[in-house]
Amino acid sequence: MAHCGSSDPPAKPPALVPALAGPQGPQAGVDQSMKPVLFEIFGELWTVQARLGQGVSASVYRVSSGRAATAAVKEFQADPQSQAGDYGYQKERAVLEDIQGHKNIVTLYGVFTNHSCLGVSTRCLLLELLDVSVSELLVRRNLGTQAGRPQQGHSMWLVQHCARDILEALAFLHKEGYVHADLKPRNILWSADDECFKLIDFGLSFKQGNQDVKYIQTDGYRAPEAELQNSLAQAGVEGDSGCTAAVDLWSLGVILLEMFSGIKLKETVRSQEWKENSAAIVDHIFTSNSLVYPAIPVYHLRDLIKSMLVNSPKQRCTAEAALLSPFFSIPFAPHIEDLVLLPSPVLRLLNLIDDSHLHNEEEYEDILEDMKEECQKYGSVVSLLIPKENPGKGQVFVEYANSSDSKEAQRLLTGRTFDGKFVVATFYPLSAYKRGYLYQTVQ
Repeated sequence: MAHCGSSDPPAKPPALVPALAGPQGPQAGVDQSMKPVLFEIFGELWTVQARLGQGVSASVYRVSSGRAATAAVKEFQADPQSQAGDYGYQKERAVLEDIQGHKNIVTLYGVFTNHSCLGVSTRCLLLELLDVSVSELLVRRNLGTQAGRPQQGHSMWLVQHCARDILEALAFLHKEGYVHADLKPRNILWSADDECFKLIDFGLSFKQGNQDVKYIQTDGYRAPEAELQNSLAQAGVEGDSGCTAAVDLWSLGVILLEMFSGIKLKETVRSQEWKENSAAIVDHIFTSNSLVYPAIPVYHLRDLIKSMLVNSPKQRCTAEAALLSPFFSIPFAPHIEDLVLLPSPVLRLLNLIDDSHLHNEEEYEDILEDMKEECQKYGSVVSLLIPKENPGKGQVFVEYANSSDSKEAQRLLTGRTFDGKFVVATFYPLSAYKRGYLYQTVQ
């Protein structure tokens, strides 16, 4: 395939993907139903593996090089009749370049112009590739509770993990003077390699006190003052509705309430009852779930969420204040569902080893060798552990060189049989494994 055009230099030195600058791509941007096949980056061809998402002004692709490095490309649509695509690119590029370096914000590797041989140019961002979104986690959790069980939200461990990560991102963002302005489950993604949640999509972000975007936030996660702002803009009325960093806290409050309850709340937060007394509805949701969770953590989480859902933005808690909530001082263990849903470089294999094998040293060493040989078929194994005592007795912990290898191993090992036993493969937090801390996971 022929490649045309030239590339821009990277916006910043590449962080995790080596030798990345501006790709030159095939016919992307001409027909939005067409997907680019290759990007050429510093003379190296990167393959487009999948379209991860498509919006009005941009599409996001997963790309891979021959060296097995992976990244994401966000391509802004080319429209000669409109400057919207270029504005969106310039806007998001400027914000990301200004806020790089925080562990809970997606990493920008570089920027480039993609020139097709048909003469169409599109602007692109080269970004860190992340994993599952909170939106997907909500869907998967609901699918898992449909088999005759009442609908439940996520575990306290996962809710706390997400809340802390995003509050830390927001505290940093707000300190830098920015408002994200489009916080929603789809814009919070899990990083398997960094074991944390990260914020993405800064296309509607603005400097506090200098709002240059008329319509902000997504329906269902929109703060009252943003509703007013959008209504004024729609009516063509110039006015300052006072949208500040507080709009992000409102959105996060709704997201955490959805994660806790397992229920999408779009219609609830649009109702008149919510507008009149949202606190009573929050109380009702927590009362309905009170039998599932320990009481004290539930109260702390309820109070934290209510502090984010105060109608007056001036009385709403800040991200820094929210991080001081007693909810974050309580240690939780993950549910087994959490470890299935959240990828990491460590795999945990269950239902494989009998107690009798653990106390015969010769058998034990043979099992270690056999398991290592088997697991190396799916990727580079860094270490392997089979505890002889609880916690973790008889479980197989396999540390891979990266999360891509562990995800492939989990996919291929799940459901296989060894000695007539079906393998159950979950992920396991790398940080806990490195510390030698083996959770007694909640079933």
